[in-house]
Amino acid sequence: MESLNQVPLFSWLKEEQTLHFNPQTLAISRHLESDAPKSMAKYRCVYSNTHSETELALFIQACAQPISLAHIVRQNGLHCVELCVNTALDIAQFTQLSSIEALEVFVISETQAVLNRPGLLVMDMDSTAIEIECIDELAVMAGVGDAVAEVTERAMQGELDFEESLRARVAQLAGADQAIIQTLCDKLPLMPGLTEMVKELQSHGWRLVVASGGFTPFVGHLKQLLALDAAYANELVIENGLLTGQVTGEVVDAQFKADTVVRCANAWEIAPGQRLAIGDGANDIPMIEIADFGIAYYAKPKLEAAADVAINKLDLKVLPYLLQLV
Repeated sequence: MESLNQVPLFSWLKEEQTLHFNPQTLAISRHLESDAPKSMAKYRCVYSNTHSETELALFIQACAQPISLAHIVRQNGLHCVELCVNTALDIAQFTQLSSIEALEVFVISETQAVLNRPGLLVMDMDSTAIEIECIDELAVMAGVGDAVAEVTERAMQGELDFEESLRARVAQLAGADQAIIQTLCDKLPLMPGLTEMVKELQSHGWRLVVASGGFTPFVGHLKQLLALDAAYANELVIENGLLTGQVTGEVVDAQFKADTVVRCANAWEIAPGQRLAIGDGANDIPMIEIADFGIAYYAKPKLEAAADVAINKLDLKVLPYLLQLV
């Protein structure tokens, strides 16, 4: 991916040392990420291509107020510019900025979690850490895909009680060969950016946990593959090599997920402000709300409304850009 050098503004930001971009107007200055102006409203623009970069530069240079910029660097291929302004962007400006193709814009607060301090991220699995809903894929392999997928969608939208819907869907799997579990594990599709995000957080001492309404073989696979700290999910009952259509033990539901954030934060002595959660469905709302910072990832409307921010254009590599470096 090309670097920030497609327009003069970003060439200056990345490569030059002068304080101001335009010495005549002094309208655009620069700052280090660790030394952002505290009195200014702060936004981070994360993007993936040079077309977005050009449009962003035009937006910045058209702003009719003093601006300070920082080039935000993380360990992946996305680009990020921090934009600080004296007066917060109005609705029209924010909408214009947000409408730039392949660019996501986020408001950054003074209390934002810090990347280079120990933290906790609790992740949903299905449609968040991986690209599929495991129960739906198992159902297809068992020949009952349509019946299960309809119930899954209603549960994700928050129209059904999770435990009731879980048991109803698993019941459809009764009699299926347990071999379908290993078959799905072997081809489990990771969400784009997951590996890069996990490695970057781990490099700064973060704890990473999966709490899923799915099933233990799949979270166990992720835990081993990515060296996660913990993984929780529901356990399918298997007898004589066949699924019985039941789950055993405590159900990992919405409340269990929320409790996981608190329990893990306490166990690992994670400081207040450093507890994050990310998910996509209604079952993730309590987890999102109890975390210090909740992230909606291509989420259902109810979850997006409950989250602090939403990622809707790019992939999971965005997440480290949401954190401060001090």
